[in-house]
Amino acid sequence: MSFKTIIEPFKIKTVEPIFMSTPEERAKYLEKAFYNPFKLSSDEVIIDMLTDSGTSAMSADQWAGVMTGDESYAGSKSWAKMEHVIKDLTGFDYILPTHQGRAGERILYGTLGGENKIFISNTHFDTTRANIEYTGAQAIDIPIEESNHPSLYHPFKGNMDTGKLQELINTHKQGNIGAVIITVTNNSGGGQPVSMANVKEVSQICKQNGILLILDCCRVAENAYYINHREEGYADMSYKEIAKLMFSFCDGAVMSAKKDGLVNMGGFIALKDEKLSNACMNLLIITEGFTTYGGLSGRDMEAIAIGLTEVFDYDYLKYRIKSTEYLGENISRLGVPIIKPIGGHAVYVDAKEFYPHIPVHQFPGQALVCQLYLVGGVRSVEIGSVMFGKYDENSQLIPAPMELVRLAIPRRVYTQSHIEYVIEVFSKLIENKDSTKGLEITYEPEFLRHFTAKFKQL
Repeated sequence: MSFKTIIEPFKIKTVEPIFMSTPEERAKYLEKAFYNPFKLSSDEVIIDMLTDSGTSAMSADQWAGVMTGDESYAGSKSWAKMEHVIKDLTGFDYILPTHQGRAGERILYGTLGGENKIFISNTHFDTTRANIEYTGAQAIDIPIEESNHPSLYHPFKGNMDTGKLQELINTHKQGNIGAVIITVTNNSGGGQPVSMANVKEVSQICKQNGILLILDCCRVAENAYYINHREEGYADMSYKEIAKLMFSFCDGAVMSAKKDGLVNMGGFIALKDEKLSNACMNLLIITEGFTTYGGLSGRDMEAIAIGLTEVFDYDYLKYRIKSTEYLGENISRLGVPIIKPIGGHAVYVDAKEFYPHIPVHQFPGQALVCQLYLVGGVRSVEIGSVMFGKYDENSQLIPAPMELVRLAIPRRVYTQSHIEYVIEVFSKLIENKDSTKGLEITYEPEFLRHFTAKFKQL
């Protein structure tokens, strides 16, 4: 017997109160934060959809693991558990623990990067791009053409354009290419999955040209779900089996375990090559810590080992994907333009279409982010020209390909009623959308400006 209602496959044991702010209070909070929700205090937020990174609720087994964590500096038993789970999942021999994915990026791409190097990806995320560009290298995005059309349906919009990949290899020659990176799912491209066929084809091209293929695997379980349900030939494989197969086509991986690791802190680098591992290890020891903890406590490593097992549970992934789809489908029915098909960890709103009267240099995505907070206390994040826009030689904005707002859903945190509330906030937002105005940047840093930029309303 099947039911239409998808229930949360867990019971709530511990609760955290939410401060129910008023619109008047939120207006003051947002002004004090210079219209950048990153600067808001968490107790000023009702529903926090800023990110799904490190915001998960841990299971009873994970919390039990926290209590048994081995805090030895070297040779921790908790490290042995974490290492075993990662080796089993990835098939790679060399595992380097880091305190989060960003640290893994800094170590791996700091080792592989440098002046005149290029890195090619289906779409680099913000921290990945920043860590690459910080070394003097160039980050190039080559998603498939279908990814540039928000309303167009394609089962694997996160795929890399293999034709463009071969062209770039021919142009830049293999010695100038630091690595090819496939991000699963494609976060900056709307949380879209990548097909196994695409990974195989990219892998073949990389092997023929002697180029490293790195899997950014922070949402590998969610990606496996889509392969199982959308790609021919994988319906009888488990989600974990699909993930392990994907790793087999790659030379290494970097993961923020704060996503599909179901933890609040942690990450790792996994590699096939011993020489590259040793080079990364030197930087790890300098910047993170010893090789058997890498910036993590023993209790963190226990939680990661358990989380990387729990995340492949059939009922969990069904609930995770379906709850995200529910939010997307319902705001879409209201007339809110979203990226389709709906991604696994977040719903992406097309802010440029939602606010067609706001020009890109006035940041329609940031305007929507502010309105969501003012109207309903919902914190989200802009993924558009604030995050990815550049300036030309005349200091004129080169806009991002799309102006999006991401509603990232923390794992195992919110219930159905919280999602219903967000849908209602959008219904209120629509009523006054034509009168919403854009913003102007008054301060920005050189890298990752969206974190600390200041704005003023126009």
